[in-house]
Amino acid sequence: MIVVAGESLIDLVPQRTAVDGEPLPPLLPRLGGGPYNTAVALGRLGSPVTFCSRVSTDGFGEALLGGLRAAEVGTSLVQRGPEPTTLAVASISADGSAGYGFYTSGSADRLFELPPELPRGVRALAFGTCSLVLEPGASAYEALLRREAGRGVFTLLDPNIRPGLIPDPDAYRARFAGWLPSVSLLKLSEDDAKWLGGDPERWLAQGPAAVVLTRGERGLTVYTSDGAEVSVPAAAVNVADTIGAGDTVNAALLHTLDRHAALSPSALRALDAPTWSAHLTFAARAAALTCSRTGAEPPYARELE
Repeated sequence: MIVVAGESLIDLVPQRTAVDGEPLPPLLPRLGGGPYNTAVALGRLGSPVTFCSRVSTDGFGEALLGGLRAAEVGTSLVQRGPEPTTLAVASISADGSAGYGFYTSGSADRLFELPPELPRGVRALAFGTCSLVLEPGASAYEALLRREAGRGVFTLLDPNIRPGLIPDPDAYRARFAGWLPSVSLLKLSEDDAKWLGGDPERWLAQGPAAVVLTRGERGLTVYTSDGAEVSVPAAAVNVADTIGAGDTVNAALLHTLDRHAALSPSALRALDAPTWSAHLTFAARAAALTCSRTGAEPPYARELE
């Protein structure tokens, strides 16, 4: 199976653009969180997947678990706690891109503890977003990354930077660099790359077998450890918003690489340009479908056939 480790939360998404004289548009609660969206997307694509996190026992937490089960995502690695669910208030710009304000104080997902072991047969492990920032859970997720990479599990990292949650950017950048030797595939956006102040060549030299960069309406690019660079255009779509688009890319890449027996660093290094182009095109199509609807609603396999 594929395991996705990280937070789940509730996105409060504007139902429409605010009208003149209206201080705020109505907000609609939607199931979310970068790792959560990735797990749901994998389930909808038909990959065997389990979510590894800590989820509140409140009403929002129950809804989040319900969303996982509806997507056929395993929950055996989900820890529970009475603390509240994290909230993220989204603001949508004219081009559909999303910004967030987070309410994380004392929330359940921050108290994640390192599981003693993962089930046998885990082929890949994905990490990202708030879970690698907010302590004490961040240190537990980091320990999980290092432990499982050390025993040969394929790892994907999507830092999905939220600057408002990072009190010490330089300390985070140093920590990020320390993760790279344990990362098989690094996926990040152009905004993430700019904030981190690095470049694919430097990151590749520190460990990953490949770096995938998302470029919004300009598509996707992969940089490989042998110096290759392959780009594909974005799929044309009427954008409702971009919530969950990057998370869908994570899931689509893991799904298609798994289907083609390429979930290992050596297999990634062996992929030629046409094969990378096919994998990236699949991810671009999946992300476009997510962008075509409000909130994080990744596609089902049948929509990509």
